[in-house]
Amino acid sequence: MLSLSSRIGSNTCLDASSCTYSSLSLSSLVCVNPLIIERICQRNLCPVGKFSTNAAKITPTTVNPILDDSSDANNRQSQSRSSADWKAARAYKESGFIYEGKIQGFNGGGLLVRFFSLVGFLPFPQMSPSHSCKEPQKSIHEIAKGLTGSIISVKVIQANEEMKKLVFSEKDAVWNKYSSRVNVEDIFVGRVGSVEDYGAFIHLRFPDGLYHLTGLVHVSEVSWDLIQDIRDILNEGDEVRVKVIKIDREKSRITLSIKQLEEDPLLETLEKVIPQDGSVISDSSSMSSSNSNTIEPLPGLGAIFEELLQEDG
Repeated sequence: MLSLSSRIGSNTCLDASSCTYSSLSLSSLVCVNPLIIERICQRNLCPVGKFSTNAAKITPTTVNPILDDSSDANNRQSQSRSSADWKAARAYKESGFIYEGKIQGFNGGGLLVRFFSLVGFLPFPQMSPSHSCKEPQKSIHEIAKGLTGSIISVKVIQANEEMKKLVFSEKDAVWNKYSSRVNVEDIFVGRVGSVEDYGAFIHLRFPDGLYHLTGLVHVSEVSWDLIQDIRDILNEGDEVRVKVIKIDREKSRITLSIKQLEEDPLLETLEKVIPQDGSVISDSSSMSSSNSNTIEPLPGLGAIFEELLQEDG
């Protein structure tokens, strides 16, 4: 719309929208173009001798401003940044680098972690066992609430821009830091985590007093005796001593054993039967005997012992 920057007459102004007189300044009123003003004046709505279309200065006003495209620019900038952050997330996933992000909050399934302009998801099962072992009396949601606002070290395990999925793992980040401190034959004090039909997961306690890594004790490595149900022996929260018998660093897996901290009962029995020098008792004269009682070995027992001594273990 346009306005006139002069006055018509002394105090008389024209309202082009209603074609009526007003006491307002003409600079606050509008008209479409000089022809309309001239036609209105021809209808004697304003003093003819006091107005000239050539003398009137027409300037743009802000009655109907042109829309500012700053919001569109901000949207484009936000999209560009988001795309760059997704690219960075994929780079972190491929390189395996550890990222330190701030915990924004949590939901029913895990923590919400800030990644530059994005927010990723850290499932509860992917958290380090140190949190639950440190405060075993608290529920996982109470622990998550206490962690909100803190910084956490994680690895990106999924970055899908199309599906808007950004998933983290704290366990993988902790493995990078502490797995080098674990070797086969090491003995740890651990705390029993979840117990399954096939075995029990044991959280390993490190010298700093925290439980950083988790290993698996297969049901066959729990005891030398035959076990019908592992829950008859191990329950969640129990503290046990375990021995590291295998480490798969590519798959981030630690295999543990409880029974190998004890002597094999079968070997103990054989040691009582077989002398320490490894010779087999086959002659009745070498055994304690008397005129009335003579103990003789079972037929073929000597050959069986000889074969057993040649077997590994």
